Amino acid sequence: MQGTRFLPGRLKAAISHQVVSLFNDVDRGEKPVIRSDHALFPRGSVIWRVHGDVGTMMVGGIASLLMQMLHPSVLAGVWDHSNFRADMHGRLRRTARFIAKTTYAERDEAEAAITTVRRVHEHVSGQLPEGKPYHANDPHLLAWVHVTEASSFLDAWIRYSEPLMSRADQDRYFAQIALIGEALGAAPVPRTRAEAQRIIAATKPELRVDARTREVADLILKGRVTSGLTEMPRKLAMQAAVDLLPPWARAMHGRRLSPLERPFVRVGTFGVAQTLRWAFR
Repeated sequence: MQGTRFLPGRLKAAISHQVVSLFNDVDRGEKPVIRSDHALFPRGSVIWRVHGDVGTMMVGGIASLLMQMLHPSVLAGVWDHSNFRADMHGRLRRTARFIAKTTYAERDEAEAAITTVRRVHEHVSGQLPEGKPYHANDPHLLAWVHVTEASSFLDAWIRYSEPLMSRADQDRYFAQIALIGEALGAAPVPRTRAEAQRIIAATKPELRVDARTREVADLILKGRVTSGLTEMPRKLAMQAAVDLLPPWARAMHGRRLSPLERPFVRVGTFGVAQTLRWAFR
């Protein structure tokens, strides 16, 4: 009976340990970001609510990457100046830590993280295969990265956590995360859901798919993690991310879920998200 009594506690510890290891480079001594009363945003703010949910952030993060890679200049920056093909997990982990720091860490730590990213972007430039120049600090490209992240994080939260989220709270989220986008140099930065939709629609004519886009999408969606405990949630998250994409983006990637797959993916992802919330409660 004693072993049975402690089983839920052990399971919680095992799940939380795996997730912490997934998002923090423990070999380098990284630990989860500590939530501060002196962060860029106050406790109880909408952005704390949305960014604090591991399962929905994972789904939204993957969906945002798939959206971002549709822009040839954003893709070129990653292709030419990143080791993502050898360390996709590392790239995802660094992005997750940046979001955590800029949302929850001490203001000085959050601002330092933003400064670091801007410095890295200063050295990311080049030419597209057809010769068109690109630069990672281009406000227009940063705006595309920002709006796809914000929209995807929020859409995943609404689908798997708060389906009745008010439009006012959605607009508050865009207004809050806009502070990060503006600090990174993005422009224009949406402050409402409607503005985000207009920016996405205006950027769509610039998007395209080629062999490099398909290779990156395959790396994102088919990459493996070493832990058996996280493999099944990972597969569900990938499918849920494809399902979360706007229909036009899903069509550009040539990805789809059948009418029979979609309800199983959504129910399964909801279950995983609930389990993660229980593990970290």
